Amino acid sequence: MSTPRASFDTVTVDRVTRVFGVTRALAGVSATFRAGEVASLEGGNGAGKSTLLSILATLSRPTAGEVRWGEYRMPEDREAIRSAVGFVAHEAMVYPDLTPRESLSLMATLHGLDEPRARIEAVLSGVGLTALAERPARTFSRGQLQRLAVARAELHDPTLVLFDEPTTGLDARAVARLEEDIARARSRRRIVVLVTHDAPFAERVADVRITLDRGRIAGTVRVER
Repeated sequence: MSTPRASFDTVTVDRVTRVFGVTRALAGVSATFRAGEVASLEGGNGAGKSTLLSILATLSRPTAGEVRWGEYRMPEDREAIRSAVGFVAHEAMVYPDLTPRESLSLMATLHGLDEPRARIEAVLSGVGLTALAERPARTFSRGQLQRLAVARAELHDPTLVLFDEPTTGLDARAVARLEEDIARARSRRRIVVLVTHDAPFAERVADVRITLDRGRIAGTVRVER
């Protein structure tokens, strides 16, 4: 049986603070992320970017403040929210001896997808991995692993898609492919949030660029496209 899934057009971060011991990673951050837009979180090391992304992914909870996925909230709506989130981590984190088709079949089972075969083939085609679908992931390049990670994140047709430093280690061709993946997510009215140190990449893909500095929002720029 499929997990009940949250439906929302915005994610609202309201005065969120996150403290780790004596370290304040976020200090009263407020922002709204919208369907059909790509938002980049930028700033130096320790600015709070990954902490905020982790909270959006429900992997971490604020020390103070609130996050709302539409009308849904943590922790009471945890499972519904998580079923609507796709996450592409800094590392691909795939089983090296499984093929893409096997990895996606496993994820389909974990998500409780009904009749997943057609969906698996669709996402493999979407990221350009159909020809490699029977090769073990340990034989893949960094760019191919990234495409598999994107396919896995898209498999359950998420509402919110999160990317953590997605261009790290990619060559120009792989970055161009990633930009196509992000543009496709935007066109499907997904909410896309990415953490990046790559300012030229953010300039090309983001509709909203948010700069964090020492746990606070230092600036927000909306890009006209």
